Amino acid sequence: MVIAGDQLFGARANAGASPGWEKNARLVEVVDHFNRPMGAMPLREVHRQGLMHRAVVVLVFDTENRVYLQKRNRLRTLYPGRWDVSAGGHVLLGESFLEAGVREIHEELGLHVELLRLTAEIPAAPETGNEFLEVFVAGHVHQAPCPNPAEAEEGFFYTPDELSCLVRDFRELITPGLASFHERGLIFAG
Repeated sequence: MVIAGDQLFGARANAGASPGWEKNARLVEVVDHFNRPMGAMPLREVHRQGLMHRAVVVLVFDTENRVYLQKRNRLRTLYPGRWDVSAGGHVLLGESFLEAGVREIHEELGLHVELLRLTAEIPAAPETGNEFLEVFVAGHVHQAPCPNPAEAEEGFFYTPDELSCLVRDFRELITPGLASFHERGLIFAG
């Protein structure tokens, strides 16, 4: 089942929700190889089918230019208990990448940030989970992040050397995304 505009398409469109789809599931846009919207579906179904969609990463730094990493909640489906980027998540139906970034940093870290700076755009690929990613920097925060316990168990600010050590020597403790962003030079890019 796909929602395109105001139309609902699919074998179960008239029969109610598909089994396993939550009634109030968050909808995301399904996009093509050029990041053009094709329709909307519940996030869980988009992931199940491996469809292309959009997501954001937001990096938070303190005044000493250390990056904040969150330790994912142990009950999370993907990479439970591993260290990850400051905040990130999916762009919901009707949202811009920027709006999603502002929402995610508030939901995950309790930070109210209005201005984010775009630092990278990454095309969808198997390595990104078929997500078109935009990476934002929230800049230097003067308030301490307050991790949402449903998302993260704790957080910590890391120097470039500490993060390099974590990626090099403790890879099993971090998400593949964090390792990839570090290895591409996207964390401390500027």
